[in-house]
Amino acid sequence: MTRIDLLPGLTARNFVPHRLHGQDSVWPEKNCYVDIWLELLPALGLDPLPLLAFTLAVDFEGDQWTFFKPPHNELRTLYGVDVQELTLWRPLLAHAQEHLSAGKFICCEVDAFDLPDTVGTDYRQQHSKTSILLVSLDVEARQLGYFHNAGFFELTGEDFDHLFHLNPPPAPAALPLFAELVRVDGLLRRPPDALAGMALNLLREHWARRPRSNPFPRFAQRLAHDLPALQAAGLAHYHAWAFASIRQAGAAFELAGEHLRWQSGRGHPQLLEAAECFERIAQANKSLILKGARAVHAGRPLDAAALLAQMGDDWARGMAVLQTVIA
Repeated sequence: MTRIDLLPGLTARNFVPHRLHGQDSVWPEKNCYVDIWLELLPALGLDPLPLLAFTLAVDFEGDQWTFFKPPHNELRTLYGVDVQELTLWRPLLAHAQEHLSAGKFICCEVDAFDLPDTVGTDYRQQHSKTSILLVSLDVEARQLGYFHNAGFFELTGEDFDHLFHLNPPPAPAALPLFAELVRVDGLLRRPPDALAGMALNLLREHWARRPRSNPFPRFAQRLAHDLPALQAAGLAHYHAWAFASIRQAGAAFELAGEHLRWQSGRGHPQLLEAAECFERIAQANKSLILKGARAVHAGRPLDAAALLAQMGDDWARGMAVLQTVIA
């Protein structure tokens, strides 16, 4: 089989990330699933900003913040992109050959242990589930091109064999992870005004799904309770906790702010204040993750009460502004 390339011309060397992944962003990497969409949509010539209203519904869940994902029905409504679960009844490579050759992307969970772009963290060091999007494939050359986190990467050779469990054959204990088909044959390129109107309706829906109580006082209380255990467990444990909590909160509100700033330029200037509230939350969480790391490393108290209180105030103010505009 010849090389399959669903985004011809795209390579790891010429890839330019979307500005939501740029160096000016507060959180260059959000989470592995939403990051895929922040790059695939622009690669298809689509603007991801209308999609981001779903971030308003994130909440503190107790031991983590919501791992936010774009709803599949909204991808279909806004862009005509259809996402369905892929039944992995045979090896992933066989599915990849079948569906990429038919013009369908595959989003799949893999072990970051096998991804060379995670060198310095997971690659050949620890096993960690993550999501990638398969874009190009050359079985004979043992090459794969894929979106992961904030970038587009290529792997080959031994890494290809490991990712697809080719050498040795699939391990008896290896269970298939979750995968999805992403169909773009029904792609819709809506006029900007139409997208803005649809996105505003989605914004109303997600605002109505906001947490019933301000999540930041709850988060502050749980952090104060858990800090001694975090310090006792050490930095590696802290980083896992911080990814599930601080990073998810910060990245979600960064995207919420981006969405509202986009909406403010389309006939709703009052939303700019809400955007600024949520952008401050994103920045405050960046400060918190660093403060927390220092407190855990040094075993000293964490001085974050004022920071968390301001996040709570910004959340309340941002949601109140939204109520005056869209409720």
